[in-house]
Amino acid sequence: MPPSAAPSRERREPGTVRLALHGLTTRGRCFLAAGLTAVFCAYLLGQFALLQVGLLLTALPLGSVAMLVRTRYRVASGRSLAPARTPAGQEARVSLRVDNVSRVRTGLLMLEDRVPYVLGPRPRFVLDRIEPRGYREVSYRVRSDLRGRYPLGPLQLRLGDPFGLCELTRSFTAADLLTVVPQVQALPSVKVLGEWSGFGDSQARAVALAGEDDVVPREYRHGDDLRRVHWRSTAKYGELMVRREEQPLRHHATVLLDTRDRGHRGAGPASSFEWAVSAAASVALHLLDRGYEVRLLTDTGEQTTASGSPASAGAGTVGGGEAAGLMLDRLAVVDLSDGRGLSRAEDVLRLGGEGLLVAILGALDDEQLAELSRLRRRTGSAVALLLDTESWTLLRGLGGGTDTGNGGTAEGTDGEHADAGPEQDVGRERHERLLRQAGWRVLPASSGDSLPELWRLLARGGAGSGPRAATAAAPASPSATTSTTTSATTDGGS
Repeated sequence: MPPSAAPSRERREPGTVRLALHGLTTRGRCFLAAGLTAVFCAYLLGQFALLQVGLLLTALPLGSVAMLVRTRYRVASGRSLAPARTPAGQEARVSLRVDNVSRVRTGLLMLEDRVPYVLGPRPRFVLDRIEPRGYREVSYRVRSDLRGRYPLGPLQLRLGDPFGLCELTRSFTAADLLTVVPQVQALPSVKVLGEWSGFGDSQARAVALAGEDDVVPREYRHGDDLRRVHWRSTAKYGELMVRREEQPLRHHATVLLDTRDRGHRGAGPASSFEWAVSAAASVALHLLDRGYEVRLLTDTGEQTTASGSPASAGAGTVGGGEAAGLMLDRLAVVDLSDGRGLSRAEDVLRLGGEGLLVAILGALDDEQLAELSRLRRRTGSAVALLLDTESWTLLRGLGGGTDTGNGGTAEGTDGEHADAGPEQDVGRERHERLLRQAGWRVLPASSGDSLPELWRLLARGGAGSGPRAATAAAPASPSATTSTTTSATTDGGS
């Protein structure tokens, strides 16, 4: 198994002798103290035999220090990650390889790799003696529920003497980076009203009714297919001319992520912001997999652009494809902002906002609604995932209470949120109505809702109002209603 980076060699710290003396174990310090005491007593009492014992006890730890300082082991290490990008909540395997590049056999080696606390405890290993030009391999697992980039390493090597009197720690120089990306859900392939396929058929050119004579040729270039030679133009211009190839259309999409701190509720992996980040990753990779050129845009105006291709089928999976990796790396480190509105995103879309727009939005006020109305005028088709952030607040305030499901009541909810429920429902309905009037396709989302189920509602042709609306729109037979409700609850459970 090849290491992920070039092997790093052992680094000797300055002042090795002083560090080795500090590396004396409790046993070594006791031997040294006992030896010095015996030598002092032998001097006072004039006992030569006691002096010999004292010198022996003193020489043992000092000799161990000298042996470790003069150790000529040449050890190299390598580290590999599988995978280098791991979704939040899933494990990644870290493999370590230690090579003995010297001509002498090593002693007992103790390894310790530095990892952040959020990934778990520091792994420690004890390696048996490594023969000349030999190697040992060990591995451990790390897991994080929080997105981010976490450094792994450098690896520390602890050398010890056979008597356990001294331990010397040496560090390697190489370190690696583990990227924990948001969870990605596979979305169904539905056609949004007003959208084109990512790579459609060639766009028809505006030609006259005269027919083939109006084909626009160009000069022959090395590597062109001879079957594309336009002989009539060749005879006219006296050099080889070929027909221009009609290039396939690359359609554009923008995924707008609302990162305003005031627009989200909850904390940690169960917050509305983490749900929004996961939704943005799922939508972006879904569109990349369909061949779109996707731009990830935040309310702060920061943007990341990547192009998909139908030839890279499956690139919308974690770690698959450079375009998908670029999006996931950006979303792995995105954080809440202190912004108040969407004006910066509006400025970016004003310069180029054609194509499909998918916005994942938190709590809104009238100012943001007006900005979203202006954003809609600059796009071809617009879909809004409108988060009911108060549902995440209710879950956070439950404490030891019992949750009765989405839209229900729960014990342990504070009175302020309980009393404000009807007013908040009226406000959300008003926001949904205003967005639909502005031309948005609105998909309301609550805590526990399944994103694939919400995305499937786009195929119905209506505005949609979440999985519960799908249940209400289903046939009135008891079996159909029960089946739809069960499916939505099962998919949205978390």
